[in-house]
Amino acid sequence: MTVPLDGIPLAEHAAVYAALDGAGFTDVWSSEVNGADAFTPLALAAAWQPRLRLGTAITPVFTRGPGLLAMSAAALADAAPGRFALGIGASSPVVVGNWNAVPFDQPFRRTRDVLRFLRAALAGETVDEKYDTFAVRRFTLDRRPAVPPSLLLAALRPGMLRLAGAEADGVILNWLAATDVPRALAEVGQRRPGFEVVARIFVCPTEDAAHARALGRRLITSYLTVPAYAEFHRWLGREGVLGPMWQAWAAGDRRGAGAAVPDEVVDALVLHGSPEHCREQVRRYVDAGVDVPVLALLPTPELAAGGAAALGDLITRLGGGGSR
Repeated sequence: MTVPLDGIPLAEHAAVYAALDGAGFTDVWSSEVNGADAFTPLALAAAWQPRLRLGTAITPVFTRGPGLLAMSAAALADAAPGRFALGIGASSPVVVGNWNAVPFDQPFRRTRDVLRFLRAALAGETVDEKYDTFAVRRFTLDRRPAVPPSLLLAALRPGMLRLAGAEADGVILNWLAATDVPRALAEVGQRRPGFEVVARIFVCPTEDAAHARALGRRLITSYLTVPAYAEFHRWLGREGVLGPMWQAWAAGDRRGAGAAVPDEVVDALVLHGSPEHCREQVRRYVDAGVDVPVLALLPTPELAAGGAAALGDLITRLGGGGSR
């Protein structure tokens, strides 16, 4: 499950983590956009639920210096030995440049360089290296984790997918349908033993299809108009179905852009229906090659009306009733 859950203060997440563990969820994965940072929700989970595995999906490679990113990762790996996976990625010009005042330059090379730096630093090596996008002078972690975290790479198109396959311990996929997974994994190439495929999957567990599709359209027009995601879906072959949305968005017609997204695209990218039906749809990703399907829970009318009791019931049903 993606954490933290919207609308619930971090201080109240102890009950959320307990419910997730009890319902059979094995992992909690954070993200880092403009809400909670990637590490704090996982640090709380490490303390409150010692069985849950922890992961970031993702921590941007631009918004922390290399040494600070290594220290943050090492601290969480020290707090949860053998239970933490560090997912990194380029993020976007908005997050990096507009919100963090860092130039979004050479994202592929920066991601590759940070991955190589982290591999050495988290293994306890002294790093004295000039990379293509930065240089580090004699950095050594003072608190090397006993079990270094696995390093996963967020990837969309062939170059980054191939880098993940060649140098990372896993790949993180996002904003794709189950039917898209084989194409992405074909670019990753032959996977080494232990290589993990993680996918964030948007789930709106309601039988109110109109609500789910309206929310899905808003998300799709927000995300898939970002250049990297637009190019990703062109590569996946959706130029024909998403072209009208991109044209309306470019013309400043936000309402028209949402209306141009076909139902079949929404249904493929944002799973909805009963919790049990959503579980069946998630299984399609696993059958296609995903090892760790990470649900991103979207708001529903039932959750809005039912409060904590509805959330607890939903977590149990999504988790399969406690099978772990």
